Amino acid sequence: MISSLTLEQLRVFTAVVDEGSFSAAGRRLRRVQSAVSQSIQTLELGLGLALFDRSSKIPALTDAGRALLGQARQVLRETAALQAQAMAIGAGMEPDLTLAVDSLFPSPPLLSSLQALRLRFPDIPVTLYTEPILAAERRLREGAASIGLFGLRPGDAADVVALPLTAIEMTPVAAPGHPLARLGEPLSRDEMSRYVQLILTDPSAAPDAPAFGVLSPRVWRFVDLGRRLDFLRAGFGWGNMPSHMVAGDIASGGLARLELAEPSLLPRRIPIFAVHARVRPPGPAGRWLLDRLVEACRG
Repeated sequence: MISSLTLEQLRVFTAVVDEGSFSAAGRRLRRVQSAVSQSIQTLELGLGLALFDRSSKIPALTDAGRALLGQARQVLRETAALQAQAMAIGAGMEPDLTLAVDSLFPSPPLLSSLQALRLRFPDIPVTLYTEPILAAERRLREGAASIGLFGLRPGDAADVVALPLTAIEMTPVAAPGHPLARLGEPLSRDEMSRYVQLILTDPSAAPDAPAFGVLSPRVWRFVDLGRRLDFLRAGFGWGNMPSHMVAGDIASGGLARLELAEPSLLPRRIPIFAVHARVRPPGPAGRWLLDRLVEACRG
């Protein structure tokens, strides 16, 4: 019966296929040929199928054997991965790694760091949340993420450890045909406030929650940074965007940089930190990833 299948039978099955004969498989597995033959026969009995055609000197896979070979290899791979992860957890490795990343954070240092993590710790599962404003911090504080990449407000770091990573340069922009873009001079607060401002908002915040860097009483609120960029390109209003996201649009003429008479009216740089809770420090893989993120952002 299929419930009697063993991993050893699957190992013998794949070894016979890889080595080309029962005797060669026996030498590789350090078992006598009769034991290999018996293992294959038991496997075939359990499956109710013939896996090899034994009518010639060299055993050949049957159609059923070819159909099941890939699944047998997959079972062995997953078993090896399970054993490796269990050993790592037993040695103190965290069972998984969950990151909450503010959408402001640029992709290149994140991609390079996670690529390095995948090579160094290939068996650790990773969950990556790309979050709207404030949501990454909330997910970390609720314990749903082990590491967060986001900006911290002054006074919010008492219960967390925060490593400085980078500062996101911000650029106010509008579509080239927008009235503010056509003025061609440094813009006053009064001029900026006359037009719709496209802002990012925390989806869980109350409608009357305080907003920072908002100059206009007329706002459109967005949760998704990429969607807000689409609406800026389409001329729905003006907004303050991460410079790395709009540099190409500015260079191509798709967006226009707005010059402010008082640059301090809007955030010009937003510091980003790698953050973890003091009471829940990351394990070996998380600490290793934090080092890679610091290196990637410095580079």
